[in-house]
Amino acid sequence: MQSSLQKSAPAHLNCAQRKWDQLGDPAHVLCREDVVWILEFIKKKVAEEDPQLMELSQPRLLQNFRHFAEIALMLINQRSRFDSEADLLKAWIAEATHGLTPSDRRDSAKLSSPSN
Repeated sequence: MQSSLQKSAPAHLNCAQRKWDQLGDPAHVLCREDVVWILEFIKKKVAEEDPQLMELSQPRLLQNFRHFAEIALMLINQRSRFDSEADLLKAWIAEATHGLTPSDRRDSAKLSSPSN
C-alpha cells in the first residue's frame, strides 16, 4: 500500500515538471489554458504558504504579485490572444513565479526570451 502512495507523489511532481518543461520550450505557444494553469499554480503555492515563497523578501513578493496581476489582467482583457505579446507574457510569468518553479524554483532562462 505504501508503494502506491509513493508512486503517486512522484507522478504528481513529474506532471508539474512536464508542464513547466512544456511552458519553458521556446517553440511552445502559450494558450489561455496555460496562463490559467500558471495562475492556479501561483495561487496554490500562496495558499499552501510554500516555504520557498516565505523565503522571498517583501520587495520580491510585491514584484511577484505585480506580475501576477498583470498576467491576470491580460487574461481578462485579451480573452484568448496571447501570441501578439508572447515575449512580454513569458517575462511576466518568469517574474510572477520567481522562487516557485520546480527547476531551481525558477528557470528564468527558459521562460524569458529564447537565446539566439
